[in-house]
Amino acid sequence: MYDVVMLAANPYRPGAGHQPPYLAGRHKEREAFSKLLDESVITKNLIITGLRGVGKTVLLESLKPVAREKKWLWTSVDLSESASVSEESLARRIIADIAIVTSEISIPLEQKQSIGFTGDEETTQQKLNFHFLVDYYSILPGLVSDKLIALFFFVWTILEQHSVKGVVFAYDEAQTMSDRAESNQFPLSTLLVIFQSIQRKNIPFLLVLTGLPTLQTKLIEARTYSERMFTTLTLGSLTPEESREAIVTPLTQLQPKALPLPEQTPLVFSEKSIETIILTSGGYPYFIQFICKEAYDALSQKIIDGVAVSVPIEAIVTKLDEDFFAARWLKATDRQQDLLKLIANLDKSEFTPKDILESVHSKTRPFKQAAQVIKMLGDLTESGLIYKNKRGVYSFAVPMLGDYIRRNYCNNKTLAS
Repeated sequence: MYDVVMLAANPYRPGAGHQPPYLAGRHKEREAFSKLLDESVITKNLIITGLRGVGKTVLLESLKPVAREKKWLWTSVDLSESASVSEESLARRIIADIAIVTSEISIPLEQKQSIGFTGDEETTQQKLNFHFLVDYYSILPGLVSDKLIALFFFVWTILEQHSVKGVVFAYDEAQTMSDRAESNQFPLSTLLVIFQSIQRKNIPFLLVLTGLPTLQTKLIEARTYSERMFTTLTLGSLTPEESREAIVTPLTQLQPKALPLPEQTPLVFSEKSIETIILTSGGYPYFIQFICKEAYDALSQKIIDGVAVSVPIEAIVTKLDEDFFAARWLKATDRQQDLLKLIANLDKSEFTPKDILESVHSKTRPFKQAAQVIKMLGDLTESGLIYKNKRGVYSFAVPMLGDYIRRNYCNNKTLAS
């Protein structure tokens, strides 16, 4: 199935947020971000959303050099639920992020008279590190949002003296944040309030949030005006041309000129193999990296062992099922798995409870009440297997999960090709 020249190090990097050897596509997304940085006044922030495996984190990292080239500072972190335990926990998270870009900047703190007869005055320099910013924040009056807005204003008065155009606050996995009305804590609302307020004061602090499709719904529920605060980039699968680049370019980058031994040249996938990888991966960046890495490793080993070179795509798909899909599938109960099978057999990118109830398959299963189906869809949403968009329509939250279910658990088992 694969044409082979000789051996070289495997260039593919599947993993959670691992930078691939070559970022295929996403040119329009980077251009959209660049335009936001060029605006004289920030009127829009940025949301990058999409399913697992579409390359949200990788794209986010690729935006950092774009920002730095335009003289914007960049601070980023993966958000966790701990950041939204309370408004104060969010405040400490934000202060820590500010300190990353200010800790080497000093300001004159006070004038002191030196010891001796001359009475000369000395200037004490204070770095804007985390401890100083926390102390400054603690003495500010008002609510958490008031104090953070005042802190941002203070920090910007210093940064603008250092030829800084602005600061990008980039938060990955932002869908983990939420308000906690039961505890009277509203950290997500606070985050939106402070950035809207400082941007109205023409302070160039840009908010970039990356997360699963549920992120947008959470933002709107927290503050209805949030829809007007953001430009949304929804990442999907790569085009066939972009997928081809993701497959081929890492191989072309492993040329002999970069290797110490002339016999170390990369494996080369045949045209038929490339087409098969594109089709099997669905154009999802993570799947492309996974399939290519497994194919490369398997073929390399066969060459070393002196075995005829041939790796059936079925073997790689089976490993993908075990490594990526199986753990997610097992999160569902038996009843939920039965429902997921019905949904998979619909073979639709979006579905509603009505679609499920009207399915011919539902006649053989006890899913006949809308309330029961809606309750189970809610549970599956909580477990991260599906999500509900703002139009009230559901989709699988894991790319190609329907293919996996049909392939392994439905009567009409067919191998995705």
